[in-house]
Amino acid sequence: MKRAPEPENDRLDDAARAGWLYYIAGNTQDEIAKKLGVSRQTAQRLVSLSISQKLIKVRLDHPLATCLELASRLRDKYELEFMEVVPTDPQSSSDTVGIAEAAAAVLEKALDSQHPIIVAFGTGRTLRAMAEQVSPMDCPQHKIVSLVGNIAPDGSASIFDVASRIGDRVRAPYYPMPLPVIAATVPEKNLLIAQKSLRNIVDLAELAELTFVGIGTIDNDAALLRDGFVKAEEIRSLMRSGAVGEITGWAFDASGNLIDGLTNDRVLSVPLQRPAKRRVIGVSMALSRLKAIKGALVGHLVNGLITNEVMATSLLQK
Repeated sequence: MKRAPEPENDRLDDAARAGWLYYIAGNTQDEIAKKLGVSRQTAQRLVSLSISQKLIKVRLDHPLATCLELASRLRDKYELEFMEVVPTDPQSSSDTVGIAEAAAAVLEKALDSQHPIIVAFGTGRTLRAMAEQVSPMDCPQHKIVSLVGNIAPDGSASIFDVASRIGDRVRAPYYPMPLPVIAATVPEKNLLIAQKSLRNIVDLAELAELTFVGIGTIDNDAALLRDGFVKAEEIRSLMRSGAVGEITGWAFDASGNLIDGLTNDRVLSVPLQRPAKRRVIGVSMALSRLKAIKGALVGHLVNGLITNEVMATSLLQK
């Protein structure tokens, strides 16, 4: 069967979403327009297209149907503002395929606005994969801000810095944080965060209308440990204190509570807000991160999530 051009595939995906929202979830066309970020007239055309293309029968006849149902259930269970579930490729061993593309699409839609916005980013492998999927754009009206330091333990620039990559790709001014993720000592942290330039970055990050973060684990394979930001004994101490995950270096437990003391006393990233204010989207799907993702959702450290079917199903289980 001849494959449809990519723009046509995208339109059918939008039609499938609109059809599901209208016929299954019971949304009005005004509500659909708001959720999809389109005009009411476009929403109406998408609903009609879902019928003409035979995507709608008694049920939604489209691979996205299961994903849309999972997203709706997760949104209700964890009181989320945003939820997207992508299909799982059982043959893939990637921890980013699907969600990187989905996150890039969400970002591009936000940056398409002529109204100036601030977008903030964490760091890590998943968000770097997302950055590589972002289409070149010209967005001088927006600001791209980093939530976390871009300096590796050896003093070099971190290969997982995201804000600068995206800023370059969309031609928007970006504000990097020239710091390590975690300071060596508390006095060193106090000295570094006293910088006036850093205060400006923190203020911008706290005003961000949209934020993307990775959700990492606190275990013997933690990214913080692999990348040299913490020592093995520090990870073991965090685990003994109940830590299951971290966002931009901030360690938290299964209920989303930040761990008292330990490495959290030395984290230089922009402080996490609990509950998250504005829209904070976690982007993660590896099953090894289930406890971390669930803790972030339960504790409302994020109010949005982009993940895949397998993780979504696991998050719905008791």
